[in-house]
Amino acid sequence: MTAACADVIAASRATVPHVVDVMPGGTRLRVQTNSLPLAQALSRHFAAFPGDGGQPDLVVKAVDGPSPELDLTFVPHESEGGKEEYADLPDGRLVRKRRTGLLLVFGAAGNWIFGPCAAWPQQVINAVNARLADRELARGAALLHAAAVARGEAALALAGLAGAGKTTLALELVRRGADFVTNDRLFVTSEPNGFGCCGVARPPRVNPGTILGNDRLHGLLDPAERAAYAALPPDALWGLESKHDAPIETCFGPGRVRLRAGLHALIVLCWKRGGGPVDARWTTLAAAPELVPAITKDLGVLFLAGPRPADPAAYLAALGELPVLALLGGTDVSHAAQLCQDILWRADEGRP
Repeated sequence: MTAACADVIAASRATVPHVVDVMPGGTRLRVQTNSLPLAQALSRHFAAFPGDGGQPDLVVKAVDGPSPELDLTFVPHESEGGKEEYADLPDGRLVRKRRTGLLLVFGAAGNWIFGPCAAWPQQVINAVNARLADRELARGAALLHAAAVARGEAALALAGLAGAGKTTLALELVRRGADFVTNDRLFVTSEPNGFGCCGVARPPRVNPGTILGNDRLHGLLDPAERAAYAALPPDALWGLESKHDAPIETCFGPGRVRLRAGLHALIVLCWKRGGGPVDARWTTLAAAPELVPAITKDLGVLFLAGPRPADPAAYLAALGELPVLALLGGTDVSHAAQLCQDILWRADEGRP
């Protein structure tokens, strides 16, 4: 019976000659693999974060081939829709993707991915990003369900319950000149002079309504598709779920992605369609703890610290004094973008 993650790694006897060295968020990351197509896919994905030639802070190895046969009892992780199952061993964790058969091995024994890696490069990228996330969590970061944009050294986090429009607002701010930081997961730390944040290196996924409202995204749909979506009633378009990847540098130009910045404030979208004019109110999470559910995110089995549900008390303890702008009333992306732009541009210029 498999007794340790090190046994799984040793049994592979794999060589991984193809090396990708990059530096997302200031972490020197090295990914090694036996698959040239996978190495090329990883190089394209992390192209905005070139390495500096230094020794890696984090190494992940991906072995393309058959998934290992293991004599282990895996536990289904039902909160992920049953997509994953895991086993904890003394020197780390194994996570198996039920649909694709990819096996993730991570912890003290090392960070490896086994199975049909070249066929599922996005799952490999997600696994690599999870290892980067573990580094942020080990620094004491809180994981927020939030998008973020930055200008200079100042960032704004954008949060709201599902469907509130945080991605739409984030990309409107990028259209106006902000840099993109992250779309769904943001790691926030308390720093000596305030708060810092780090995003996840992956493009946002957007619905047709977001694409139609932002001319820099129009190329994600062909003209016939745009016309068909534009003919839908506004309520039908708002509720439509048909996700498209929005590569930032393709849509908005080079140099428009960054992962790390100082966090100036949190914007929480509490508005609703048809709710009248936007009502903007400054507060903090400590003064308005009812806003905390809009930013919490559970830790799944891909994180060494998971699985565990989000703890609202921990968010309040860590982020209670973070400035928060709650946007109530009705949905108005253009007005909200102007408010956020004024805040962010002033923060970047050092103005109150």
